[in-house]
Amino acid sequence: MPGNAPVGGWTTLIDDIVAGKWTNPETGERATVPYESIVIGESLQGREADLVAGLELGERYTIVADAQTFDAMGARVEKALKSLGAVDTVILDHPHADMAAVHDLTEKLARSEAVIAVGSGTINDLCKFVTGRTNRRYAVFGTAASMNGYTSTTASITLENGLKVSLPSHAPSGFFIDLGVTAAAPAYLSAAGFADCLVRSVAQVDWWMSHRLLGTLYSTVPYIIQEDDERELNRRAAGIATGDIAANGYLHRVLALCGLGISFTGMSNHGSMGEHQVSHYIDCFARDKHPGTLHGQQVGVATLSMARLQRIFLDSETPPQIRPSRIVPQAMARRMGAEVAAQCYQEIQPKIFDARGAAEINEKLATLWPVLRAELNAFALPVAEMEQLLRDAGGPMTAADLGLPVEIYREALIYSREMRNRYSFLDIAADTGMLEDFAGGEA
Repeated sequence: MPGNAPVGGWTTLIDDIVAGKWTNPETGERATVPYESIVIGESLQGREADLVAGLELGERYTIVADAQTFDAMGARVEKALKSLGAVDTVILDHPHADMAAVHDLTEKLARSEAVIAVGSGTINDLCKFVTGRTNRRYAVFGTAASMNGYTSTTASITLENGLKVSLPSHAPSGFFIDLGVTAAAPAYLSAAGFADCLVRSVAQVDWWMSHRLLGTLYSTVPYIIQEDDERELNRRAAGIATGDIAANGYLHRVLALCGLGISFTGMSNHGSMGEHQVSHYIDCFARDKHPGTLHGQQVGVATLSMARLQRIFLDSETPPQIRPSRIVPQAMARRMGAEVAAQCYQEIQPKIFDARGAAEINEKLATLWPVLRAELNAFALPVAEMEQLLRDAGGPMTAADLGLPVEIYREALIYSREMRNRYSFLDIAADTGMLEDFAGGEA
């Protein structure tokens, strides 16, 4: 094993979790996750057929890819699988992970037995969701380290009304990564995946704060399983921009372990809080002003904004003082459309505080703040360090870098908290009355 890989290889720890040999420290019981095989190697050349055959998915295979991912690895997988049986290939034309594409792919795969996705975010989400709805197992050969959804049990899908949501789905039976392929992918894809990992600091701050103030579920397990690899990945951030194999190997490990975390918690909060809401808002409501950037690229910029916002509060010895929430359904409808606004308004009811609710939060803050502040500071990476890491990885740093009009980005900072019932420092900032001023300083 090359010296840059972890002791035990690129799937050390992952293998134990998948095999049920790892003990969950919160429960004292052996972990169980819904995966059969996760393989990350510096090359999978010549192993493709054996990897798929071991899953016993069926005797007729359907490969799903787009033109780029078929060229990157799909043709190779197609050729290899022909040694196992009949192979059909579905090439999607510039697909989007929305319900129209779901319906289209459902028809294309109606008679398919063994589905093999070859691609990254969109291809994986579509195959995962379609096979999950029809109770069929699938496998995926990843072609880029662009997101952490390969090993998650949710699929990110845009509904007919335009709202992008994480829908319950199922895990791939097999997840296979050829690091030579993914490291050679366009660097911006790996930088987007790196940004999805950089999230950990701000998401953990938001999630623990929510747990302490609102009593929402919190788990340390997703952080425990990835903390060593996060450090190794951050040390290699510059290698993400240059296509370094080891940097991409650690990137895939962190992405995979983050996805596995959902198997322990049933939710994605450990890696998706305020910063992801900002990106979701851009995807849903930027409309014709959307620059076509990846979710992870937007998340990276929002992560830096969240780090700066959290720092304002964590640098203060005085606890925040919130006021009753000012969320106006009619204004939401003007921004989002009536149907989406109604759905979101129902979703966020638990975090809309009247005078009594605000007083209760303020009482908790007055009591907890010295301890809570210390707890949150222990999770937070310095803002300057996060900026340098993202810069080294080659990720966009600002709305201007994304090609997104700054007014749209500021709108997302102010109003994205209205989309989901995840309590973050965006909510604290809004209810203290300072979020708009903060957003006005972000570019």
